Amino acid sequence: MNRLAVIGAGSWGTALALTLAQKHSSVRLWVYEADLAESINRTRANDVFLPGFTLPGNVEAGTDLAWTVDEAETVLGVMPSHHARSIYSRLAPHVAPDMLFVSATKGLEQDSLRRISEVIGDVIKPRFTPRVGVLSGPTFAREIARGEPAAIVISSSDAELARTIQQRFAGPSWRLYTNADPVGVEIGAALKNVIAIAAGVCAGLGLGANTMAALITRGLAEITRLAVAAGGSARTLAGLAGLGDLVLTCNGELSRNRSVGYQLGQGKSLEQILSGMRMVAEGVQTTSAAVALAARHGVEVPIAAQMHAVLYENKPARAALRDLMERSLKEE
Repeated sequence: MNRLAVIGAGSWGTALALTLAQKHSSVRLWVYEADLAESINRTRANDVFLPGFTLPGNVEAGTDLAWTVDEAETVLGVMPSHHARSIYSRLAPHVAPDMLFVSATKGLEQDSLRRISEVIGDVIKPRFTPRVGVLSGPTFAREIARGEPAAIVISSSDAELARTIQQRFAGPSWRLYTNADPVGVEIGAALKNVIAIAAGVCAGLGLGANTMAALITRGLAEITRLAVAAGGSARTLAGLAGLGDLVLTCNGELSRNRSVGYQLGQGKSLEQILSGMRMVAEGVQTTSAAVALAARHGVEVPIAAQMHAVLYENKPARAALRDLMERSLKEE
């Protein structure tokens, strides 16, 4: 038997369950809401977070974490970053040393500023040292669910784990590359959402392609600076989990983070925007963590700093843009 446990039934978790069902004999999907779990099992669809797609018969939904991971070979975490520690803490008594853990959460823990793979280690290590990988790359849930071709990275310092997950997850429309730099992959995955908010702001202000190209390029530069300072590789940020994901999230209309920025650029308050969203835009919380992590490492992140001022200090979007443009001149 080849059993997969997916922890989190948002749009991304549901799309992964749907896509990976063809590679696994059994997929159990953990759902927070009991009524949604019942609806998924009855209708074979997640009409709340990923409407319009039919889940295969080997996907079962439930609200019991112990049941979800029972006899699983792979545990795939797709919960929002601010819930990661509490959910993994609840999972800890029910997991086993032979399980492989894969994190597809794109964010940082707010207070500790730890990457999610580190959070998994913190929580599981009192029982055993978990084998952990990170899944990231340029992917929108609806396009993955439609079976459109995509390429993604499985990153781990454990080369055998990366190769194993590559074999378990890869399919005709789902190409996986291995990567040995989880630091760079996780920081790239988290901070691209911050830059995507800025991209949305530019779009909301009616700015064009010149501005967007400059933003993406300079955004990649500050993400790379921070990743390298934290122990990652600049090469990683030039790949799928860096540049690839950044370009997608900054330009794609399916991006929740870009949508938040677009509405900010049009003059809405953050409170107004979030009150109308059911799904999580990770970049909103990650912005604070990114600025704090950059301060810890002594790294300049001017775009993230201005987004923090817009999100949390009521700074007008045009003022933030002006301050970015009027920074002291320097060599690229």
